[in-house]
Amino acid sequence: MTEARLTEHERTPAAGRIGVHERVSWPTTLSFGAPGLGAGYMYLMLALYVMKFSTDVLLIAPAIMGVIFSISRIWDAVSDPVVGYLSDRTRNRYGRRRTWILASTFPIAGMFIMVFAPPDSLSGTGLIIWMTVAIIGFYSALTMFFVPHLSLGAELSENYHERSRLFGVRHAFYTFGSILSLISFYILISAEQEGTAVVREKAFELAIIASVVMVVLIFVAIGQLKERADFQGRVKSSPFGAFRDVWRNHHARLLIVVTFIEHIGSAAIGVLTLYVAQYIVGAPLWAPFIILCYMVPSTFSVPLWIPLSRRFGKVRLWMFSMGLTGVSFGSMFALPFLDGVELRIAYICVAAAFAGLAAGCGGTLSPSIQGDVIDYDEMVTGERKEGSYFAAWNFVYKSAIGVMLLLTGFVLQFSGFVPNQEQTMTVQVAMITLYGLLPLVCYTIGALLFSRFKLDEKAYLEIRRTLDERAQASSAQA
Repeated sequence: MTEARLTEHERTPAAGRIGVHERVSWPTTLSFGAPGLGAGYMYLMLALYVMKFSTDVLLIAPAIMGVIFSISRIWDAVSDPVVGYLSDRTRNRYGRRRTWILASTFPIAGMFIMVFAPPDSLSGTGLIIWMTVAIIGFYSALTMFFVPHLSLGAELSENYHERSRLFGVRHAFYTFGSILSLISFYILISAEQEGTAVVREKAFELAIIASVVMVVLIFVAIGQLKERADFQGRVKSSPFGAFRDVWRNHHARLLIVVTFIEHIGSAAIGVLTLYVAQYIVGAPLWAPFIILCYMVPSTFSVPLWIPLSRRFGKVRLWMFSMGLTGVSFGSMFALPFLDGVELRIAYICVAAAFAGLAAGCGGTLSPSIQGDVIDYDEMVTGERKEGSYFAAWNFVYKSAIGVMLLLTGFVLQFSGFVPNQEQTMTVQVAMITLYGLLPLVCYTIGALLFSRFKLDEKAYLEIRRTLDERAQASSAQA
């Protein structure tokens, strides 16, 4: 009886509808994932290199950069919810998500170029203001892309495991973009040996190329992807009501807490790898390879995690990946006490590979689970608020990175860090504590909390059954 009911529901004429048992086509899947290539490149460039670019090339104090990133996170408390709510409420013949994705295209490109192209004539307060506007502007523009894009992914399929494939492909594109950015890191790190003027020139050229590619990928995605017309106009709540619903959703509330804790830990590799490679490992030119050891398993393990999630369950598998990530990072605390650069290089590369393997699982399954939570909200409220939900998770994700950047700035400043000099053991221990022990603690707490999450496949099928019955009843009344 249930199977017949689902089959009839799949025949409901709605633009872009993918039913419970249907497979999303590869053109749609690839078009959805492709912009992640540019987003992954750009985001990692800011997360990994802009702090070092600012302190070692522009000569801005680390604490000031920490404050700039913290201000951007405070602004996110406004921009993320606003974009999420307005995206949910948008009514347009091009779709409520694609309209926002298109609007983000040129602001993303312009602000990314601005970050890496401060005028040579600027210094002191003027340079700080420039970087503040550029960084906050870029993150705001990226919010206009990220929140609607993730929301669209949750709408493309109602299948519990098909969502994992969609977001897994997106994660693969995203991390592959991050891998490509490692070429840029190597170019820029090498250019540091030739002087700051060369670094500035190379950074500007790379920013131009990345921005053009991102614009092209977004236009390709917008042309291929379709949206569900029946989801438009299904948000009646006020902004405060929408986010009150998010917080009242006990599944979402637990995910918000776990996501924040988890990403404080994962931000370590983005913020500190270049510092660790130069000042602890003693091999700054190896930094891109260390990151590559993290990114390659994260990208290419996606086909492994999807079938494993079908066998063991998305929830249990994600919890396992948190534990593996924590142990992998925690093992790096031994780095300052190892003798020899070669040994330290080999050690950190192996640890990074295991951390990246686990990250592939989290990047594939976490947004898929978030999509399941949104369907639970639809069952409770009758509304489709993907934008509000992904805005909340996006804000938490970026807030965690902001906390890590702020913490890093002040720890470096007050532990006695001196740019481009050999660091004392006090500074090295401070760095590796942030890089190793803090992620271990965060991921352990996150895994323990996530063990309380109850929305598994069985619970989701019950939610889906309820929603399908409502859809049938509504169609019969019409």
